[in-house]
Amino acid sequence: MAEKSAEVLIPEPDDPAIDGRAGVSPASTDIERKFAEVLAEVVSAERVSTASHFFTDLGANSLVMAQFCARVRKRPDLPSVSMKDIYRHPTIQSLAAAVANTTGANTTTATAVDSPHPPPAQPQGTVVPARKTWARTLDYVLCGTLQLLAFLGYSTVTGLIAARGYEWVADGSGLVGIYLRSVLFGGVGFVVLCTFPIAAKWILIGRWKSREFPVWGLTYVRFWIVKALLHANPMHFFIGNPLYVLYLRALGARIGKGVTILSHSVPVCTDLLTVGAGTVIRKDSFFLCYRAHAGHIQTGRVTLGRDVFIGEKTVLDIDTSMGDGAQLGHSSALYRGQTVPDGERRHGSPAQPTQIDHVRVGPARCGTPRRFRFALATLLQLFLLYLPLTVGGIYMVFQAVPALGERVEAGTAGITSSRFLIDALLISSVLFFGFVIVGLAVVCTVPRLLNLAIEPDKVYPLYGFHYAAHRAIAGMTNLKFFTWFFGDSSYIVHYLRGLGYDLSRVDQTGSNFGTEVRHETPYLASVGSGTMVADGLSLLNAEFSSTSFRVSRASIGAHNFLGNNIAYPAGARTGDNCLLATKVMVPLDGELREGVGLLGSPCFEIPRSVERDSRFDDLRTGDELRRRLAAKNRYNARSMVLFLLVRWLHAFVLTAFGLASIGLYGVLGHMVIAAYLALTLAFTALYFALVERCVAGFRALRPRLCSIYDPYFWWHERLWKVPDEHLELFNGTPFKNVIWRLLGVRVGSRVFDDGCYVTERTLTTVGDDCTLNAGSKIQCHSQEDGTFKSDRTTLGAGCTLGVGTHVHYGVALGDGVVLAPDSFLMKGEEVPPNAQWGGNPATELPVANHAGSTAM
Repeated sequence: MAEKSAEVLIPEPDDPAIDGRAGVSPASTDIERKFAEVLAEVVSAERVSTASHFFTDLGANSLVMAQFCARVRKRPDLPSVSMKDIYRHPTIQSLAAAVANTTGANTTTATAVDSPHPPPAQPQGTVVPARKTWARTLDYVLCGTLQLLAFLGYSTVTGLIAARGYEWVADGSGLVGIYLRSVLFGGVGFVVLCTFPIAAKWILIGRWKSREFPVWGLTYVRFWIVKALLHANPMHFFIGNPLYVLYLRALGARIGKGVTILSHSVPVCTDLLTVGAGTVIRKDSFFLCYRAHAGHIQTGRVTLGRDVFIGEKTVLDIDTSMGDGAQLGHSSALYRGQTVPDGERRHGSPAQPTQIDHVRVGPARCGTPRRFRFALATLLQLFLLYLPLTVGGIYMVFQAVPALGERVEAGTAGITSSRFLIDALLISSVLFFGFVIVGLAVVCTVPRLLNLAIEPDKVYPLYGFHYAAHRAIAGMTNLKFFTWFFGDSSYIVHYLRGLGYDLSRVDQTGSNFGTEVRHETPYLASVGSGTMVADGLSLLNAEFSSTSFRVSRASIGAHNFLGNNIAYPAGARTGDNCLLATKVMVPLDGELREGVGLLGSPCFEIPRSVERDSRFDDLRTGDELRRRLAAKNRYNARSMVLFLLVRWLHAFVLTAFGLASIGLYGVLGHMVIAAYLALTLAFTALYFALVERCVAGFRALRPRLCSIYDPYFWWHERLWKVPDEHLELFNGTPFKNVIWRLLGVRVGSRVFDDGCYVTERTLTTVGDDCTLNAGSKIQCHSQEDGTFKSDRTTLGAGCTLGVGTHVHYGVALGDGVVLAPDSFLMKGEEVPPNAQWGGNPATELPVANHAGSTAM
């Protein structure tokens, strides 16, 4: 793999727009002159015109201009500029005029004046003085040891209960006896699993308070145990159900009547959460009531008044509040200390005023009796159907294979028999490939039948038959396994059409969609011809109030490119030939945008494309496209087969472990079940790490610039097929760093990772004592308009990535840098040491003068 070549980034020196000999506009101010000097150095030219457009005249792109911004920030005689400044003022003359009133060096220009948001408050509480490295390492090791012991203890108790329960169910007589015992054991077990985290929270913590404590200490261990139990709680299955609200109340949250919570992000410090009656919280929203900052856990209140609306993909930092009737739009964030007054609306990251009304569906009759009936019906289905099928199904597997039961009863002798592997092979094959075949048939048929009961644009009350049907459609058609399997290939188009997507006439590229595409309903999703979509698209074609919902069509125009992590709502004001950048807030008002690029939250216009992105245009049409596309399809098909084989082999080994555990049960007792849980978790992590390194040929990735029709890119796509969902189980533990190292990430000592995701492991470096929050992402590539680009990203020692931050490729963070929640740090940015940056796109933040709430 060759290094990224520089010549494609820099215009030729004899270009009239660069060379001052061709009628260029001379510098009229000192700032203009100095800006021109810096830009000339970046593009390796003698002079540049102060009136030339950075992108259309000079042919620059965001990477070149990010280098320009970094060099300007290093000049003490120049005011700091950001990429947002560059896009809004795309000539040296306009840029210099915009920053003319800025005094001093390294201060924010446009970001500081564009929105009246308060800066993030400094950490509250007493900061623990820096300790010696050996002492912090000792805490780190001790914490990991205690976490391992806690996991083993929980597994032992779970194994003991499961074993006793299975024995009791197996002693039942006849199908009726087995069913009744399955109902009783399943019901009791479910109640115990739900109530145990509640009891543990009150015993270990009591009532959460606003405070700060270091990670890896004993206080953190108690915090982690409660957090882990909450995430392992089966009440997750009731998100979007009134039962989930009752569960949060039992944990200490103050939640009013008629609250609808659709987000799977579980608030941990629940005593600090207040939600007024009638509030709606959409999915993919973070309201954790804690955050990790500079090696500490900080807890704080999140207060929402009555009838508040929280949009999709939002972040509510600690010590934030919203008044009655307030709204926060999609892809937005409230920073620490921000307050939204009663009845006002905000959007953006950080949030700023808007007039957009995000509650677009009228109310319906949905009182307490309706909610009670829905919750009761859910419990009856669970206790009388799902739990008995799960418990009794395990028993029936062994009864259905008599020879298996005999070998299990034979103990170690049965395990060593030749038939043991055949049994494991048979069971794993039937279960795995049966799931693939039957599951694919179900998701393409059953949701279509349910959809017959739901009319587009009709308002339905929550918690009734139509709501249950809608949730079932969303659940079945959003199975990650199938989008992961078909994604990043031509075959994802056929799968999405099978689900119900309207894809018009498809211009097949071989990468029309990534591996993460989600929706509320696939039957009201339209994507225009020639559009390419990266990972993380969420089509919001359902709208909610506290009492009602409505499904509406969400339409993406033709010849668009959608970057990563985008929430695309119904009624979006974008048309054809648009570039929607990563984490952009898609506009819901104003004129229809066409032929432009949109960046940021709130969004602003940028060039649709630059010269660099068109260098592979000769591969996108004609016979050459057909030839390369056919080759890509064949390669992707082999990657999909490999995906299935890798997962099946994993299922086979776990099945063999399970059968061996049952065979050893009579010899080693209940401890064998606890050992099985620990062994399967460790094996899964090691197995998929080995698979990824084998696929990569035990080589590290190198920066690359190529077409998506280059065989290198097909190989890179194969790396994305390796499963990694198990990484979430290790969040907040030292073992996450061990796994990252096995995968090739250069991770320093004592890194705290509460849920960061890294796409290109061997291109990523994380320094000592970094703090990575939940929902953060380090992405060392982009795939804009069929051109693949990758580069290294480096985090210095002691950096903090806030909740929901997204760091792009070619980025370098100095030591001690802090990125605020929900920030998007663009490609090529260089952040100086100890700086505080935030926003979408991220820029330098003003220094905080005080803590506490500030009205906006």
